Amino acid sequence: MLPLPDLAAMVAVYNQINRYGHANGMALDVVGPGQADYRMRVRPEHLSSPNTCHGGVLAGLMDAALGAAALTLAFTTQELVSTVEFKMNYLYPVHLHDELRAEGRVEHTGQRLLVSSCVVYRVVAGGPDVAVARGLGTFNRYPADKRDFAHLLRGPQSDQIR
Repeated sequence: MLPLPDLAAMVAVYNQINRYGHANGMALDVVGPGQADYRMRVRPEHLSSPNTCHGGVLAGLMDAALGAAALTLAFTTQELVSTVEFKMNYLYPVHLHDELRAEGRVEHTGQRLLVSSCVVYRVVAGGPDVAVARGLGTFNRYPADKRDFAHLLRGPQSDQIR
């Protein structure tokens, strides 16, 4: 197996290939291995009814934050992850133009599985942010070379995803 570069390089490649995040206006911030935050603003195309965000948008944001937390830890051992399952609770509605911050953290690492938790907050200017959803996800770990991820680090073909 080829040696993979450091966490920052791996995250940079992930940001280049993450079309879902780009399409939804999501910005990733890696706090460290096993800790990742996503931010996004609710846009008109995210609404399911007048002024109210579709729950699937929050589920996508949560899955991204849970997975990014697991992925940043897996990168340190030359591994990738895939979602096995996740569960979330919706606490409050989210509305058009709300800014959301999702904090993903790895809670458990096993030989084959990682478990991450996430809280999605509505950012409140000048006040405490409000938790609008909470969740827990389980991720399968597997060697990076199984998906040929390492080749993306070597050249300009990183925009050509299979």
